[in-house]
Amino acid sequence: MQYPRIGVGVLIQNEHGEVLFGKRKNAHGEGSWAFPGGHLEYGETPEACAHRETLEETGLSIENVRRITFTNDIFEAENKHYITLFMAGQSTGGTPRNLEPHKCDAWHWFPWGQWPSPLFLTIENLLGQPTAREHLELFATEARKVFV
Repeated sequence: MQYPRIGVGVLIQNEHGEVLFGKRKNAHGEGSWAFPGGHLEYGETPEACAHRETLEETGLSIENVRRITFTNDIFEAENKHYITLFMAGQSTGGTPRNLEPHKCDAWHWFPWGQWPSPLFLTIENLLGQPTAREHLELFATEARKVFV
C-alpha cells in the first residue's frame, strides 16, 4: 500500500526582499525551480526540518521560522504523493552554496513576485491557494520590517 510522504518547503527571504530558489535535477520536477526543503524525518518538527534542510542544501542559517500552510501534491507521472508543509524564514546573511550538486543546479535570489519559471508543482499549488497568497504577502511585509 502506498502512502503520501511529508515534504517541507522553505521560503527564505533575504535583506533585499529576494526569495531563494534552486533549479532541481535528478528527481521529480527536474528542471523546475523550488525552495530549499526535503523530507520531514521521524520525530522532527517542521521548524527543525526547515533549519536542517536549508543548512544542508545551501549552507545558510535562517531565523524567524514559521509555518505558512500546506499543499496536497500529486505527481501523476512519477506516481508520487506528497503533503508539503510550507515554512518561511529570513536568511541571517551569507551567500548560498550548492552543497548538493547532484540534486540542484544552483541557488539564486529572485525579487519578490518575479519568480523563475517553471515552478515546482508544490509551489504552483501553493500559489493557487487564495489564503496562501495572503500569508505570503504578510510574510513579505513582516520580513521587510525585520531587515529595516
